[in-house]
Amino acid sequence: MEPRQPGAPVHSASLVGRCAHALLGILGWRSVLVPPPAAKGVIIVYPHTSNWDFIIGVLYRTGTGLPVRWLGKHTLFRWPAGRLLQRIGGIPIRRNEHSGFVAGVLAEYARQPWMWLVLTPEGTRSRTDHWKSGFYQIAVAGGLPVGLGFIDYATRTVGIDTYMNLTGNVDQDFARIRAFYAGRRGRRPENEGAIRLRP
Repeated sequence: MEPRQPGAPVHSASLVGRCAHALLGILGWRSVLVPPPAAKGVIIVYPHTSNWDFIIGVLYRTGTGLPVRWLGKHTLFRWPAGRLLQRIGGIPIRRNEHSGFVAGVLAEYARQPWMWLVLTPEGTRSRTDHWKSGFYQIAVAGGLPVGLGFIDYATRTVGIDTYMNLTGNVDQDFARIRAFYAGRRGRRPENEGAIRLRP
């Protein structure tokens, strides 16, 4: 089924989707979704401190019917799980091949009529003192809106309810991002990364 335009791709609930939504509820999670405002954009997810985040995220994606794409290191896509991971939106990348990363992602956007890409800007489940800049470069270069996604263990809520357009002013944009994520907690709060780019 093709995503509904002009930017609301949420599909009607399938049996699998209803089961995923029910399982989230059984696990004690509440999901929220404001549909994307455009056909293309970037979604960041913060904080990312645990392997459980991936499981919660996949259940959310399936339960809401939101066909987002996500990047993962190429070693995750080996047999026997590789084909399944691609079916649930995975795009394999080689982390040691940084040249042309942003241009390559933007080229993929150009090929797709509808594409929202999910990125975890911390880039690791361990604590880091800065975010990776890839999401910011992609959004600014492509003129793409950014969805602020969260997996908040403090309230057991997973979702996307806020979108913003970046200005290119890093200080101004990150002040808004920090304000949004204030108070949201990962499974391991001590591993939450600082919300800033590398100085």
